[in-house]
Amino acid sequence: MSLMCLCLLSQLILTVGFGNSAEQHEGTVALRTLRRNHVEVQQGSSFKIALFADLHFGEDAWTNWGPRQDVKSIKVMSTVLDQETPDFVVYLGDVITANNVAIGNASLYWDQAISPTEERGIPWASVFGNHDDAPFEWPLEWFSAPGIPHTHCNLPNSSVSGEECFRGTPRIELMKNEIQHNTLSYSRNGPTELWPSISNYVLQVSSSQDPDSAVALLYFLDSGGGSYPEVISSAQAEWFNRKSQELNPNSSVPEIIFWHIPSKAYKEVAPIFRIHKPCVGSINKEKVASQEAEMGIMKLLVERPSVKAVFVGHNHGLDWCCPYEKLWLCFARHTGYGGYGNWRRGARILEITEKPFSLKSWIRMENGHSRSEVLLSS
Repeated sequence: MSLMCLCLLSQLILTVGFGNSAEQHEGTVALRTLRRNHVEVQQGSSFKIALFADLHFGEDAWTNWGPRQDVKSIKVMSTVLDQETPDFVVYLGDVITANNVAIGNASLYWDQAISPTEERGIPWASVFGNHDDAPFEWPLEWFSAPGIPHTHCNLPNSSVSGEECFRGTPRIELMKNEIQHNTLSYSRNGPTELWPSISNYVLQVSSSQDPDSAVALLYFLDSGGGSYPEVISSAQAEWFNRKSQELNPNSSVPEIIFWHIPSKAYKEVAPIFRIHKPCVGSINKEKVASQEAEMGIMKLLVERPSVKAVFVGHNHGLDWCCPYEKLWLCFARHTGYGGYGNWRRGARILEITEKPFSLKSWIRMENGHSRSEVLLSS
């Protein structure tokens, strides 16, 4: 159990809708604090995070296969949560396969995906992937005789019908639903000037003894895809630069970064065949599928000595960590049974230790075994 707490640094209060109907207030102090316990911090205490990547709930939702995969994904997450008992969970994008979800409220599947974490009383945060609000793709088989079966749209707990079933659920609605209905969610809609990207915010891991004392800063960025290009924009890079200078002007607090689609820098360090030192991992089964363009975020990260590692998902057949300049670039492990690939599922685990600071990571597999431990703070 952790001897640290989590504080929300950038509180964004969103009313119904976006644009003129949205109001936000951004602060630079700890506005909400979660205490997992009330004991005094001790030297060597730790804060453990589980990363769940590429769950793809709702894939092939109109068949028997799809719901079975969702059940298997829940089992993977349950195994990881029970084995590791983390203090926090990060949903690292592609929580759902929206392009396979034939209902207007994809949050029904999103709620299923976060249920193992919520049921155990563990707080979490999420970032969006390229599939989370992708437009619905009509299955070819629906156009065979006897035509398009309208019953495919009438899923349990769905109140929509007709064409509305296929309109999709935008990022802003998915995030709004998660925030409003889950007191354990630390996810946030980001600043409106960063639209169309949504999940841009900062969390602080603090000492339970002194909530104002930061042990680490966690930055979450929306890497796009689905409803707009796969990119971290120059506006997001500038937001990170401004926010990091404001919160951590002397780079004295370690910083950890999360987004879904790997940057082009991942291609530069990717192992060619087998994974070998200094990289650490267990699968290297495909080429890096990176963002469409690099617009400045990696230059900023490299220039900040406080940035320790970047964590992404997206590539299901990669789970390595490799050094890049003075930081680490890491893939999570494919957690869900939706999505492509037959590799065994699992989750990347992070362990933050306070005094002295260290960041350690390993993979917890669906069979309960662990592998690929690496120290990311050296």
